[in-house]
Amino acid sequence: MLAIIGGSGLGKLATIEAPHRRVVRTPYGEPSGALTFGRLCGRDVVFLPRHGHGHTIAPHEVNYRANIWALREEKVTAIISVASVGGIRADLAPGVLAVPHQIIDYTHGRRGTFFEGPDQPVTHVDFTEPYCPQLRASLLAAAAAAGEAMVADGVYAVTQGPRLETAAEIDRLERDGADMVGMTGMPEAALARELGLSYAALAVVANFAAGRGNSAHAIDLHVIGGVLSVAMQRVQHILDRCVECHGS
Repeated sequence: MLAIIGGSGLGKLATIEAPHRRVVRTPYGEPSGALTFGRLCGRDVVFLPRHGHGHTIAPHEVNYRANIWALREEKVTAIISVASVGGIRADLAPGVLAVPHQIIDYTHGRRGTFFEGPDQPVTHVDFTEPYCPQLRASLLAAAAAAGEAMVADGVYAVTQGPRLETAAEIDRLERDGADMVGMTGMPEAALARELGLSYAALAVVANFAAGRGNSAHAIDLHVIGGVLSVAMQRVQHILDRCVECHGS
């Protein structure tokens, strides 16, 4: 079964049929909220709002372990993460959709593994390609089928938040090879890998990153909501087509 984790701007799936919520308990505490089960384009799906119902959980306070564990316990095998990001690369302007292919993790202090504690063996997990190539290809094919433009690559820099970055920090991220910046890509992707779940991200550029484009001197937070509102309608079309392909 496919799960969709919604980020800022995607608090629910508008086209899900026969939705019903279920509270799932985990050894790692409470997930961000109840899981919503339903049918999307004739297929069973699960939806989880990363920031909680009502968008009340900050990126650094998300219980990523509980979220991923809960989805695995409900027989999910693949996860599409929808996340808003700031565009660093020139072609990643507000409203652009992208499927990143790599991650650089700048977060700190987050509980980022299931393999810890006195009873756990030392376990190393390959993370050379952090996103599932097949699921990325499905997202790109779904975008093409839906007639939606999609950038087919990008390095996602994950920062701690909740504050946005300085212009100098964005300069540093660019020198490190980052194309976009967000706050929720890790440890979510790594935890999915530890549990053997396919995982890919659909990034929605909400604004130019600090010091870039019309964010040269400041980021206008008031316009981000409007950008995401329009973009998430396109995201919904892509998710519909991706669910069809994933289930076939």
